[in-house]
Amino acid sequence: MEFSKAIERAVADGFDRQTEWLGRLASFDSTRGNEGPCQDWLANEFAARGWTVDKYAIDDVGIAGLPGYSPVVDADYAKATQVVATHDVADPVGKSLILQGHIDVVPPGAPELWSQPPFEPRVVDGWMHGRGTADMKAGVSAMVFALDALSGLGFVPGARVHVETVSEEECTGNGALSTLARGYRADAALIPESMGHKLIRAELGSVWFRLRILGRPGHVLAGASAGAHAILAAMAYIEALKRLTAEINGEARSHPYFGSVADPVKFNPGKIRGGDWLGSVPSWCELECRLSVLPGHSLPEVRNRVTAAVRACAEQLQAAMPEVSWIGFQADGHVFAPGTAAEALLADIHQSVMGSPLEPICLTATSDTRIYDLYYGIPTLCYGGIARGMHAPDEAVDLASLRKTTEIIALFVARWCGLKSKS
Repeated sequence: MEFSKAIERAVADGFDRQTEWLGRLASFDSTRGNEGPCQDWLANEFAARGWTVDKYAIDDVGIAGLPGYSPVVDADYAKATQVVATHDVADPVGKSLILQGHIDVVPPGAPELWSQPPFEPRVVDGWMHGRGTADMKAGVSAMVFALDALSGLGFVPGARVHVETVSEEECTGNGALSTLARGYRADAALIPESMGHKLIRAELGSVWFRLRILGRPGHVLAGASAGAHAILAAMAYIEALKRLTAEINGEARSHPYFGSVADPVKFNPGKIRGGDWLGSVPSWCELECRLSVLPGHSLPEVRNRVTAAVRACAEQLQAAMPEVSWIGFQADGHVFAPGTAAEALLADIHQSVMGSPLEPICLTATSDTRIYDLYYGIPTLCYGGIARGMHAPDEAVDLASLRKTTEIIALFVARWCGLKSKS
């Protein structure tokens, strides 16, 4: 208990600096393709702490065809920078650990919906607002400043620790996969996503796909049926895929982990573009969509069901079958089995710091966590503080919960890895 109080004081003493550091980190527009400057800054921060830094691009690692790999389009992996910083010791006294966080963020969307510029973080009433503050740059700060707190007390982890900042979490998971392909492994991994101080027990996967719909164009004076009008046809395909989603959600009612969650499977037609001329019936339309995947439903099975729904709709429209492309996330759903030593330790620390039992949740979204646990057998914990508005305007993280998360990670490192005195 005395050491826990020392950790609490050390984190509190450094928290103003941590808040300032998080604000700097969240000021980087690290949307897809723009992660480089953010990663360069982090690599310098890690090197200044005496860690060995490996900064590389995804293209430097062969990941195509590996378990967990998702195909990509419109992404330049020669510029997709990843950073792994390593603390290592001779004669380790504990178990090794991966601390991982993603620095890629989703686009801010319409600027008119924000009460502030999205990449100018502001603290209001104990919350830091800004794109990426909660998802998940706060978690990155917790990883780093947990180790700083231990250092301030005169300690370093007693085993190898990899601090990883990756991209592509929001769209493929290929950044996390690249770290494993590059050889970084450990006895456990902890990813401090903003989970409201809860632990992910199960998560959905997802498939991303694009329909290229061709119509039968002509002058607007002739009018057009839904099958001839490519944009109106897209609406029909959306309705067909909504029906498929409802069917899968019916099946989910008997799922052992998601059966108690109302309509866990989500379908999102996220992007649409089409047509060339306002006086012509559109000859083409491209529709990009996301569909959740339940644990136990294989990716080939889900892709076949999507294709079948699209084909049936095309036949009803008396239209050509759209081209279906699988363009990003091809992520399995996954259950993180209870009973690991890492989870037991986190549960004990959470109870002592938060004063309540650790609650598992079933996440109706996708994280990097599956990459380590499902494909590489590394017990992985996804646990972090309180957030609101993730992927929405005015995204924010609760700073009080961030401080608690930092304490919990520091205690986890101390007990999982053991400690050694700084030389």
